[in-house]
Amino acid sequence: MNVATLYFAVWIVSDLGSTDLVYAMANAAASVLMVVAIPVLGAISDARRRRKPWVVWFTIASCLACAAIGIVGQTTIPLVGEGIGRPASVPPGWHVSVMTLLPVLIAFAIANFAYQAAQPFYNAMLPELVPVEEQGRLSGLGVAVGYVGSIFGVLLVQPFFAGGWPPLIPKFTDGVNNTLHTLVPFTAVGGRVATFVPTGLLFLIFSLPLFLFCRDHNPAPAGTRVNWRKAFRDVKETITQARRHPGALRFIITSLVYQDAIGTIVSFMTLYAVRAIGFRRGTEVTLFVVLTIPAIFGSYVYGHMVDRIGAKRSLSITLWIWFALLVAMMLVNSQSAFWLVGLAIGLNFGGVNAIERPLLLSLIPDVEAGRYFSLMLLSARVAAIIGPLLWGLTTLALEGTFGTSLAYRAAVFVVALMFLIALWILKGVPDRRPQGLRAA
Repeated sequence: MNVATLYFAVWIVSDLGSTDLVYAMANAAASVLMVVAIPVLGAISDARRRRKPWVVWFTIASCLACAAIGIVGQTTIPLVGEGIGRPASVPPGWHVSVMTLLPVLIAFAIANFAYQAAQPFYNAMLPELVPVEEQGRLSGLGVAVGYVGSIFGVLLVQPFFAGGWPPLIPKFTDGVNNTLHTLVPFTAVGGRVATFVPTGLLFLIFSLPLFLFCRDHNPAPAGTRVNWRKAFRDVKETITQARRHPGALRFIITSLVYQDAIGTIVSFMTLYAVRAIGFRRGTEVTLFVVLTIPAIFGSYVYGHMVDRIGAKRSLSITLWIWFALLVAMMLVNSQSAFWLVGLAIGLNFGGVNAIERPLLLSLIPDVEAGRYFSLMLLSARVAAIIGPLLWGLTTLALEGTFGTSLAYRAAVFVVALMFLIALWILKGVPDRRPQGLRAA
């Protein structure tokens, strides 16, 4: 929430004057690394069954790279932008170059890659934590608590950006601010560039319970070999053999398209609020804290909907709602109307996460679930390359001629069309309900 959604993109594009495409390319670089790495990481996880060390070291790498964004950003780039306590004096017409940004873009790509690379190992620890009949509940609880964590993560870092927690405590006293800046280095300047070190630090602190108390219960013997070539062959075989399970590959393609659209909106919604709707820079933090709250309840509602009407129908509903809400976002001009659309998006946001697991399980045998979920994760990483690049190219092509607002609205329309494409592909997916879905 802090890095990928709230601060990094707005810092790069709005504060420093770069383009959406530059940010999209950094995001794509991390996704390309993940596309290559997922089969290898999956093979390591399955063969050696030692998940915790990989989670620990990838998490530490992500924390360090996140902090590096703030450190390098303050030592190599002029301090300009919203919330900076002592703005740098820059020549008129100064514009940041890609080469100037390259170190922070690399740090962002590494932080993003390391975070994503930990996920296969992190998820694989779930079966060792609770019995199979309790895994669904633990997974659902994790999603809900994750949204709560997003809110607290934003609130804990907000004071380093603006010196207080909006809207309840607009500003801290100088003494409180000085204490915070003393405790956390590279935060004294304020602004978005000051949020990355505390975010990396908090990420590390809240990971310590897993580091200290979780363990691998059934690791393979030391020296167990990993068949690297087989890892990539398995991906190819899974795609080829998907014909045996009608609708499985089609659904994964559907997932690629709608995950692409959702990921793009999440990445650029802050920029949209600031540059197209006119939110004052800094107020978008309050916006995203409030909009995250409905997602907690939306996930719960959609989970029950799947049990009542089936996963495919539930997914169709949430995708149509996504399309309608993005069209509404594109058309509204006032901040109050944007708040209403944003609240509805927040309520709908958790739907996909609650629906796609049971839908995929309805199309494949349980014994092959692992390989298909890995394939869906791989498709999601491919999706994370395409959507942001389309957004960046759209705004770059139109902004100079038609202005920022229209260019950003056109980019939202491009994303909305992705949901229509996903719905068209979804039509060919069989509508089944797997046995035991309610128990899962």
